[in-house]
Amino acid sequence: CQPVSGEKLLTVLTNEPTPDKTLPLEALHVAAGAKFGAFAGWRMPLSYPLGVMKEHLHTRAAAGLFDISHMQLVAVEGADADAFLKYALPLDPDLMAIGQSKYTFLLNENAGIEDDLIATKLSAARFMIVANASRAVEDVAELQARAAKFDVNVTALPRVTLALQGSLAEKALVAVGISNPPQSFMTASEPKPNWFLTRSGYTGEDGFEIAIPLEEAEAFTAKLAAQADVEWIGLAARDSLRLEAGLCLHGNDIDAAIDPVSAGLIWAVPKSIRNEGGFVGAKAFAKILADGPTHKRVGLKAEGRQPVRGGITLTDETGNAAGRVTSGGFGPSAESPVAMGYVRSDLTTIGTRVLADLRGKPTPMIVSSLPFVPHSYRKG
Repeated sequence: CQPVSGEKLLTVLTNEPTPDKTLPLEALHVAAGAKFGAFAGWRMPLSYPLGVMKEHLHTRAAAGLFDISHMQLVAVEGADADAFLKYALPLDPDLMAIGQSKYTFLLNENAGIEDDLIATKLSAARFMIVANASRAVEDVAELQARAAKFDVNVTALPRVTLALQGSLAEKALVAVGISNPPQSFMTASEPKPNWFLTRSGYTGEDGFEIAIPLEEAEAFTAKLAAQADVEWIGLAARDSLRLEAGLCLHGNDIDAAIDPVSAGLIWAVPKSIRNEGGFVGAKAFAKILADGPTHKRVGLKAEGRQPVRGGITLTDETGNAAGRVTSGGFGPSAESPVAMGYVRSDLTTIGTRVLADLRGKPTPMIVSSLPFVPHSYRKG
């Protein structure tokens, strides 16, 4: 069984036929032989000559380099930065150490996830936020609107952003001159003026995300890509890696109609604010937490070798509606089809059997624990 092809993945991820944005380093990707496709309005490298399967496995075994410049870096600065973030996000900055990053959300009043974000505390009055490409413009506008009553500035920063992921990522980073990178998962530093470096990623592996000023990016990236352990990795392998790691894709596994409790992401909301509120969406969040969700996100494994893609409906064994698959494909490291989706709360026990409707044919799937491949984060 082979992983999903680039063309099939592109159909799954996006319906955009004509992207209008190009990456600042597109010429490097063209020279590397990238095959391009559309994602969130951007012309993105989908795969490289190595091929999706080998790109995926190389990232797990060595170091994969991803251009994620479609993501948006946002600076939050000012005397009220701490108070603003307590209001704007379900986040407690008082619990964060300087240099610590936290996974969080931009919620609406119904506690739906407008976007998932990474927020980093650089000082008491200065934070950095990373937003998803598909929500970048809307997120900046919404954060600026929420900042209206606070002494704080919310600014979108133009940067080239790279992800370097895998067990040999630190070795490669040190080899190109970043001599003292952050030493534990979800911590950050600023190694040079206007550079931003976090030990984080979207693959389940140890690794880094590096935001670089545009004028310095090409030379640094070319040097990094030339390292013996490093290979360029495209969007297709990024998707299979994050799926094996049980990580959500906004627009598929989470969206404005799904709350953190249903998504199994309550761990990202600090206990100190779950009930006392104060953030946008707090009242709705507390009610969902108290009542319990009707459906929950789970891992799903198909019985057999046929991948079950996102959008497929699920029933229980008596034929009643059970939920839906939100992401699915073949996991090269798991060596089997893997999927995530939402099932009724009474069906979430590991080992429960549900049925996927594949063109009218019921296909058994088993509720499974996440992640499908163990995380290899550096815990420090």
